[in-house]
Amino acid sequence: MKLTYHLEDEARTLEFGAAIAGLLKPGDVVALYGGLGVGKTTFTRGLIRKLAPEVEEVPSPTYTLVQVYEAPDFPIWHFDLYRLESPAEMEEIGWDATSEGVAIVEWPEKAGDHLPAWRLDIVFDFEGEHRLVSLEPRGEDWQARCNEFQF
Repeated sequence: MKLTYHLEDEARTLEFGAAIAGLLKPGDVVALYGGLGVGKTTFTRGLIRKLAPEVEEVPSPTYTLVQVYEAPDFPIWHFDLYRLESPAEMEEIGWDATSEGVAIVEWPEKAGDHLPAWRLDIVFDFEGEHRLVSLEPRGEDWQARCNEFQF
């Protein structure tokens, strides 16, 4: 079951990321779909700041491909695969180490077979001047968590 939300502005996108943070546990993968400028990094910034409040800056890892944050409960891996040339590069940027924490993946379509079947897909788009964000749970566990989600 897909859940859709309208986010009026950047502040609401940050709040949405913080709310999704409450669903996460080690081993989770969250795949963020959508074009340039739709709010994927803003969402991730809200999520990371909720899980790791001591982190002040959450830059887009467009050029580094991955940024790792040490949150109190588990590490958070923020991948931006926009510049990835091949799914084989996933191992080179540390994908195999993410099972102990949470992986947030922008441009997940570039991950190929590395993206697990059991994950939370979040699709970002625009509806007029507002963002339209849909949660698409993949797997029973994600479906159960999304059914409990309130925003």
